[in-house]
Amino acid sequence: MSGGATAKTYTLPVGPVHVALEEPMYFRLDVEGEIVRGVELGAGHVHRGMEALALRRTLFQNIVLTERVCSLCSNSHPYTYCMAVENLAGMTVPERAQVLRVIAEEIKRISSHLFNVAVLAHIIGFKSLFMHVMEVREIMQDIKETVYGNRMDLAANCIGGVRYDLDEELTGYLLHGLDSVRGQVEGVHKIYSSDRMLLRRSRGVGVLGAADARELGVVGPVARGSGLELDVRHNAPYGGYALLGVEPVVERDGDVHSRAMVRLREIFVSIELIRRCVRELPGGPTTVLLPEIPAGEALARSEAPRGELVYFLRTDGTDVPNRLKWRVPSYMNWEALGRMMRDCRVSDIALIVNSIDPCISCTER
Repeated sequence: MSGGATAKTYTLPVGPVHVALEEPMYFRLDVEGEIVRGVELGAGHVHRGMEALALRRTLFQNIVLTERVCSLCSNSHPYTYCMAVENLAGMTVPERAQVLRVIAEEIKRISSHLFNVAVLAHIIGFKSLFMHVMEVREIMQDIKETVYGNRMDLAANCIGGVRYDLDEELTGYLLHGLDSVRGQVEGVHKIYSSDRMLLRRSRGVGVLGAADARELGVVGPVARGSGLELDVRHNAPYGGYALLGVEPVVERDGDVHSRAMVRLREIFVSIELIRRCVRELPGGPTTVLLPEIPAGEALARSEAPRGELVYFLRTDGTDVPNRLKWRVPSYMNWEALGRMMRDCRVSDIALIVNSIDPCISCTER
């Protein structure tokens, strides 16, 4: 230890298993009193070899595998993977299937964002708010179970389209649930905008300015919370989003509160997107037959709940991929924690980590 008359500098390890962290990650902190002066980020605790497993499965079997990369954005992985296969095969997905894919993706986005803002309340000790937001999220879980048959992995996507359809009864149930969620989230949004304890713990904490965000290449709500209008649905529309159009939700302060408000505001955008999809749902088939997959390479990207998700696929003419690789948003946002934690309080570490909504199982494949 070294120090002066009023404060001592010491090393504080946090993780990889820690009560304040949702997933295993490691931080080596140089701390002066209660203030963090230096951060060393560590990862590599949850490697599952999933990219290697993908090379032992067929193109069809990998739909099931990719849906299990991550739970909260489980629909985004098979969605993007299927787009990569379709791009390689030169397939045209029916418009009805493209719009149905958007519905599934936005349902998962709402549920994921609600979970993150609920955990924020949990970390600061606002237990009643945590339980209320999780109760609202249960409405989305019920929607997923009713429409898709599962509360987490929807199994909605297939190569060439989707594996589900909406009838009048399911549509009515979906819209009724969304009306309930919207009303509840309006109340939650007011609390996050005005509660003094919540504002005191989240405003000015974990600040990432626009210049730093651009330099580090952060994505998703982390980028939009720092004032960057980065959203793949808007900047490079794909699938059904090219038919609908999405305007990015942006906050300017770049702190924990801004990132939470981006997620809450995006819930309203997602609800309106789903409503529009239902209103404008075109007729026609929900899938097309898969042609022979040629040898070659393809790339696809989408806007997962945490940000830009990229899939790379290479084939050699067989039905087993020669290479399948994905780049997840948490990988891009991870390094920003070093800037966000600089000169923060030790008690704010868990809040800052949660604000990037990290997925370790996504990142360490």
